[in-house]
Amino acid sequence: MNSAVPGDFAARVLDWSEHGGRRDLPWQRDSTPYRVWVSEIMLQQTQVQTVIPYFERFVGRFPDVVALAEAPLDAVLHLWSGLGYYARARNLHRAARLIRDQHGGRFPTDLEGVAALPGVGRSTAGAILSLALGQRQPILDGNVRRVLARHFGVAGWPGQAAVAQRLWQLAEALTPQERAGHYNQAMMDLGATLCTRARPDCPRCPVAQDCVAHREGRVAEYPGRRPAKALPVRAAQLLVVRDPAGRVLLEQRPPSGVWGGLWSLPQMDLTDDPLTWCCDRELGDGAWVITRWPVRRHTFSHFHLDMHPVEIRLERAGLRALDGDHRVWYNLADPDARGLAAPIRQLLAELASDEGEAE
Repeated sequence: MNSAVPGDFAARVLDWSEHGGRRDLPWQRDSTPYRVWVSEIMLQQTQVQTVIPYFERFVGRFPDVVALAEAPLDAVLHLWSGLGYYARARNLHRAARLIRDQHGGRFPTDLEGVAALPGVGRSTAGAILSLALGQRQPILDGNVRRVLARHFGVAGWPGQAAVAQRLWQLAEALTPQERAGHYNQAMMDLGATLCTRARPDCPRCPVAQDCVAHREGRVAEYPGRRPAKALPVRAAQLLVVRDPAGRVLLEQRPPSGVWGGLWSLPQMDLTDDPLTWCCDRELGDGAWVITRWPVRRHTFSHFHLDMHPVEIRLERAGLRALDGDHRVWYNLADPDARGLAAPIRQLLAELASDEGEAE
């Protein structure tokens, strides 16, 4: 082992986990590679307590990789609605079909095979194989990066290649030959419960005695933050087109990009005329703008979207609104199951609530 790495680090973390680790998470029960995989993908960029109900609904509907592969993408996106970062759901679905078609429906058990799946990187692959199968595979998720950066005083943003390389070296050197899965879970628990980003509980930390950041009083400096970058702002009109029955026109987004594969309101540039848009698509007679709703902002990881909802009523719905499989009239009073982006779902819920109050 690297002489710069304390030989009993893993032992202290494992001893702490016997009383301080988490043991009641749903994916820890019957921790098959499939269940651990689903949980690890959901936990990317998302807190545990948020993930738990989504995970339970998801594996209840898709209990194994073949069930997920056989499901239509819209059913997958529907269960993912509200969890955000929808590329994760699309990648899960793509990966499930690859496993069905190329691996005979059996989840791969080697690091290269797992890491090659869409949406799975080195750390996620290591977590799946160690937590589900007990393999000795190092991991480096956000919690583990924070623990290692603080303990060993690794300066700099982990997104930089040199910083990431050093952290991977430490992760590899520290992962024990035995109980690797328990150790990886304990490291994630340590970062999530004690070595948190804000207000870390150093007095209870099992490795605080030789932690560089703790000793130097510089805990808040590790890990280094990503260089600040102002997010650009984009703007678009969202058309709330309603037929005489009060149903709302939805369009399915292209399979890639923002809200890929999800159902949304028709979207157009601020300079475009909503009524001309309706006429061009022969949506019906007597369309007129009812209300321009207040602007609402939704923030993605890489930009802000200022949404300008425009409500349009139709006296008589045209037939072209239903042309193809990517445009439907959505019944607010009796909604069907389809994947909706969280801001769209919220807007539709407001419409439904207004309808209920008007009755």
